[in-house]
Amino acid sequence: MRPVDGYPRHLLETLQSLSDLPDPTIVILTPGIFNSAYYEHSLLAQKMGVELVEASDLVVVDGFVHMRTTKGSQRVDVIYRRINDDYLDPLAFRRDSVLGVPGLMESYKRGRVALANAPGTGVSDDKAVYAYVPKLINYYLGEEPILQNVPTYVCGEAKDRAYVLEHLDQLVVKATNEAGGYGMMIGPHASKQEREDFARRVEADPRNYIAQPTLALSRVPTLVEDHLEGRHVDLRPYVLYGREVYVLPGGMTRVALRKGSLVVNSSQGGGNKDTWVLS
Repeated sequence: MRPVDGYPRHLLETLQSLSDLPDPTIVILTPGIFNSAYYEHSLLAQKMGVELVEASDLVVVDGFVHMRTTKGSQRVDVIYRRINDDYLDPLAFRRDSVLGVPGLMESYKRGRVALANAPGTGVSDDKAVYAYVPKLINYYLGEEPILQNVPTYVCGEAKDRAYVLEHLDQLVVKATNEAGGYGMMIGPHASKQEREDFARRVEADPRNYIAQPTLALSRVPTLVEDHLEGRHVDLRPYVLYGREVYVLPGGMTRVALRKGSLVVNSSQGGGNKDTWVLS
């Protein structure tokens, strides 16, 4: 299948660049049909013309990763993994994982299969890193950021923590190592009990929390059953880093499907909307 233009084509080229082979075998590793992003996984596989696999479809033989097919086993060269680090390989990480492939990390360490994204890159997604982005830009590029950061309070720092604890009713508090809208409290919408609970969590493990002001997310018309209502949205941009750096024009618009909600994550009942770049 020939992939369509745009993001799938650039993603395919990025994955191909991870292998020295002229025509590497690429697969997308998904947790399965019960994952909230499964539709995205299957659509990308279809558009790129690659196989969508689960852990049970892969096996490590003599240090190489193979895919089970109706025609026998086929060596896999690049895996675009949509599984968290902890679940990738029960021999290397969580022993109770049924989503991972035994021996995968040993094959990866020997350079016999490429993984995208590489294990450990999630450190850049640690929410506490966001507070230091302006300093990172200045240090590495010698420039000042064009776009201002949302004010971010790192609870691991005493001054920031004191401010957060005094203004919990005004802030959004987030766990730095959580994703999908979990481990979060929206202060203005939280009960007194919820704020007190989060205050205890912050005091017990301050490094694990940041806080930001409650932002007024944009709203767009959204079809709700048979009529239109306003729903909050945000835009997630994408940057692909292979042989070249490619910034996707536009991105993914995430929409909060519950009225008044500021949580747009698909795992919390959010959805997606088409993103149109007009000029």
